[in-house]
Amino acid sequence: MEPIFEFSGASITLTEMLLAALLMLVAVILTAVIMRRGQSTEARELQRHLAEMRAEQSRLQGRLSQFAEDSERRDANFAEVLDTRLAGVSDRVGRSLELAQTRTGENLSKLNERLGLIDQAQSNIKALAGEVSGLQSILSNKQARGAFGEKQMQDLIRAFLPARAFTFQHTLSNNTRVDALIHMPDGHGDVAVDSKFPLESWRRMVEAEGSFEAKSAKSDFRADVLRHIKDIARKYLIEGETYELALLFLPSDAIFSEVHSHFDDVIDKGFSQRVVIVSPTTFMATLHTMQAVMNDAEIQKNAALIKREVSVMAEDVARLGERVERLQKHFRQADQDISDIQISTRKITTRARKIGKVEFETESVEDDLPVLKLVSEGDS
Repeated sequence: MEPIFEFSGASITLTEMLLAALLMLVAVILTAVIMRRGQSTEARELQRHLAEMRAEQSRLQGRLSQFAEDSERRDANFAEVLDTRLAGVSDRVGRSLELAQTRTGENLSKLNERLGLIDQAQSNIKALAGEVSGLQSILSNKQARGAFGEKQMQDLIRAFLPARAFTFQHTLSNNTRVDALIHMPDGHGDVAVDSKFPLESWRRMVEAEGSFEAKSAKSDFRADVLRHIKDIARKYLIEGETYELALLFLPSDAIFSEVHSHFDDVIDKGFSQRVVIVSPTTFMATLHTMQAVMNDAEIQKNAALIKREVSVMAEDVARLGERVERLQKHFRQADQDISDIQISTRKITTRARKIGKVEFETESVEDDLPVLKLVSEGDS
């Protein structure tokens, strides 16, 4: 049978415990019997067995005492190890909690910063949404959208051309009003610019893309553009008054690209009607070319004046050359005079040195008065 208690190599089984109890009971019975029968041989044998049982009981008690001591020592060691491990676990848990608290604080700080950025971005988004809403309201209104495109066209014209070279909302001889009229030089005629592109048809076509109405919307857009091109050619192309070409301003490079990519027939029809569709980018290039033509015309216009001024300037240059030549003669004469003055100065200086070296001699005369005689250095 398996032992009930086992410690440091000593073990006690249930059988041993029952046997010990039985031996104690038998010992008590035998003791009673021996006390009744006296000192017979069985009694002595029983006493011997009883002594052995007592010795076995003493050993059993010793083993139980040792087991109790070992159990107490093991409990103490276990409690000490448990306290040490619990202290280590508590220390690690404390450090982990402190580190987690620090990281949580840092994450909260970063979260607050990001929330601030999000609030700022949200404010910017709200402002942008307001601007987009305003732009959408402008584009949704036909008159406002027309004014938006016209304003963009006017800003480009003002940026490239002088004020005298254009007129806005000009009334032509046929009582039609054009959005802008650019005055070309030398009687070439004025270029009419229209900014009323049919964006409503374009929006309907874009919104119907992918649906069963796409084909009809595309056809309606083509018809509206061709009708508007025909109206421009009829109203703004006046022989002897306007230039042979008119411009249809489209205030979007993206739409301009789409029209050129998918509506070649509209572009060709516009050329045949002498109406050119321009975007902001191509309109800037056109205005730059017009500016160059105007500058060249101004130069040609003032060519006679420039030629006359250049002739007068050539005469002034020739006169200046003559005056320089005369001044040069004066300089040469002055140089000769200075040279002559230097020669005279050297002669005067030489004579002055000679006078400084004159010696005086004395001679006796009858009246014994001294007589001065100039002796030059060459006299002996």
